[in-house]
Amino acid sequence: MELGERLLQGDKKAAARMISLIENDDPKAVAILASLYQHTGKARVIGITGPPGAGKSTLVDKVVKQLRSRGATVGVIAVDPTSPFTGGSILGDRIRMSDLNLDPGVFIRSMGTRGHLGGLSKATLGAVKILDLLGMDYVLIETVGVGQSEVDIVKVADSVLMVMVPGLGDDIQAIKAGIMEIGDVFVINKADRDGADRTKMEIEMMLDFNHQEWRPPVTKAVAVKNEGIEEAVDNLEKHWEYLESTEKLAETRIRNSELEIMDLAQTALVKQLMRNSDNRNWLRGLAEKVARREQDPYTISRLVLQEMMKQSIKEEAYENTES
Repeated sequence: MELGERLLQGDKKAAARMISLIENDDPKAVAILASLYQHTGKARVIGITGPPGAGKSTLVDKVVKQLRSRGATVGVIAVDPTSPFTGGSILGDRIRMSDLNLDPGVFIRSMGTRGHLGGLSKATLGAVKILDLLGMDYVLIETVGVGQSEVDIVKVADSVLMVMVPGLGDDIQAIKAGIMEIGDVFVINKADRDGADRTKMEIEMMLDFNHQEWRPPVTKAVAVKNEGIEEAVDNLEKHWEYLESTEKLAETRIRNSELEIMDLAQTALVKQLMRNSDNRNWLRGLAEKVARREQDPYTISRLVLQEMMKQSIKEEAYENTES
């Protein structure tokens, strides 16, 4: 049986294999995803993000269990820091959620960032589609926790759960950071610590200035004690209802699809540019001219784009001739 067929039938081993292939940028996996794309879009994608030390992994574990108690199947993509020695993910999140691996309604996969900025692995979008095809009702993405630059999750998720914690320093500065602007639901984790009420009040005050149609709810939780989890999941459900009732869901997914197309096109262009030594040597020559101020980077970038388009047209014509 083909890998794609096994995936549609709920085969977890097929899903694991597909994710590995996508991480390695295997053309076979890309072709399978392209052929099955019409079957995607059914899962609710929830991003769980926030600064390091906020207890995201523990909260994810409790959220998954809460969703399972409601009868939903859940896929988890835990994006871990990449090992500087092996290039693989350190797997800390997967270890903390190890008891969920025995649940047939849960699929957990750790993915290394492999140097990719923004808190996500480059292959995260592909993994989301694979878990969607596997039949998961929810796909949870826990980002690596990189602080203010951790905004890529908004390109993938339908809803973003922002996890904050008291005692991380200047709370006002954290609120001003870019990550605060992407949250749909806020949870103050480790709320049994001093300063939880102050942190909640400051977040509420900042949200009051935004005047958005959807006012993100802010609640407190103590994930290790399973406190506040049900309320957080209820708020995620309310946000989903808001998206569906206002057609915001369609708008969000159109925006995300546009961003994905642009990312894929950009990646393909760079790969084409760098895949042979002639192109690399040509690019270096152009860079030397720019560095000597003999040329400007704006004109050169247009020249590079035009040349890459010419090469693509020639390659496509050759492939059509061969077939």
